[in-house]
Amino acid sequence: MSESAATNGTGPGGGGEPRVCVIGAGSSGITAMRSLKEKGIDHVCFEIGSDVGGLWRYENDNGRSAAYKSLHINTSRQMMAYDAFPMPEDYPDYPDHAQITSYFEQFTDHFGLRDAIRFQTEVESVVPSEGGGWDVSWKNREGETGTEHFTDVMVCSGHHWDKRWPEPAFPGSDSFAGLQMHAHDYRTPEIFEGKRVLVLGIGNSATDIAVESSRHAEATFLAMRRGAWVVPKYIGSKPTDHHTTGFMSRMPIAVQSLGMSLMVRMSVGRPTDYGLPKPDHKLLHAHPTVSQDLYARLGHGDIKVKPNIERLDGDSVVFEDGSRERIDVIVYCTGYRITFPYLAPEVFEARDNKVDLFMRVASPDQKGLYFIGLIQPLGAIMPLAEVQCDWVADLVSGEGKLPDRLEMYREIADDQARMGRRFVKSKRHTVEVDFEPYMRAIAKERSRSRDRSGSPVAA
Repeated sequence: MSESAATNGTGPGGGGEPRVCVIGAGSSGITAMRSLKEKGIDHVCFEIGSDVGGLWRYENDNGRSAAYKSLHINTSRQMMAYDAFPMPEDYPDYPDHAQITSYFEQFTDHFGLRDAIRFQTEVESVVPSEGGGWDVSWKNREGETGTEHFTDVMVCSGHHWDKRWPEPAFPGSDSFAGLQMHAHDYRTPEIFEGKRVLVLGIGNSATDIAVESSRHAEATFLAMRRGAWVVPKYIGSKPTDHHTTGFMSRMPIAVQSLGMSLMVRMSVGRPTDYGLPKPDHKLLHAHPTVSQDLYARLGHGDIKVKPNIERLDGDSVVFEDGSRERIDVIVYCTGYRITFPYLAPEVFEARDNKVDLFMRVASPDQKGLYFIGLIQPLGAIMPLAEVQCDWVADLVSGEGKLPDRLEMYREIADDQARMGRRFVKSKRHTVEVDFEPYMRAIAKERSRSRDRSGSPVAA
């Protein structure tokens, strides 16, 4: 296709036949390609690594995976699977990273997506073109470079790779005698052997790493700024997330919170029963921590709970309660910044992780720019990314149409206000969504977008 033809496409980015750039071949990128291929939309996927899988590929040579050797999913396989391609029935309830990577490879090959992927190729810039659409500059590992024109861009590069460290740094960090590392760089527990380890955080990575450390280290401490609800992977014999779907997901959030709280309390008790601080919020009003093992390790005395760090002092850490411990290794489980280095700030940025996108996907100010999987659901991202991509494929093909800019901004403001009332104020919750309500909202907007364009309602 000539550049002039691409510039004049019919999609939101402008011009003749649409041509779409997909950035990243992880869990969001591969479902984006499936949706585009299903509609016969020309597309190219740029993947900095050598294969599909994104952050789930252990030791991915794209340098962005945070997968550690013992990593398992914390949502059940039924909840995590794409609707178009269920996970194998012989997978366990909670597969490990190798099984998930294999699943993504099977998905890619089943739908014949590999020919559209340019592996070992990094997108260096995405710039709005004067005639509409986007100019995408890339560089591969052989040193070859190029710039190509696309009518639309689907950003699928994820938001769990740019490490966020404590800000400001704790006093004494520069002179601390031990090792300081981010959870993103953790792989195997041998580094903890015979050490005194401090894990900072109370999210999923923090609890996983603290549990592993407690089986190898001389001593393990778990420090945190605030309390959190810790939810087991099973309630009864069923994966916990099976209790939150269907009828329950349509109940008022107060009812859902109460019901889940009662189930968790009867199953494992309360955080304070194990020495953790009392959460300052109700269950489902912050992203819950999922762990089947933390409470047992706390109960055995293998992990000791500490408040937040006050300062680092030589070979020791002083905590906010005045206590002091000699520490060899600190693991900061402090999350990630949402960044897109190939997009200039005036095009798009997530300042303080705040994301102004219609339906968490479409930029009101930049036609043809879509973000896939830029959400943190109470559940798995993959099925939500799938419905996002089906909707975006409608928009790109002209079978769907976005509302006007002011209406999109009104909806963004309303959504952010709702989430602000619902969730604890933190950078962790700026992209939070409820799984099934968000799924229904995307389906509703997809129908509306087809009405705006005059297309038949999607099946």
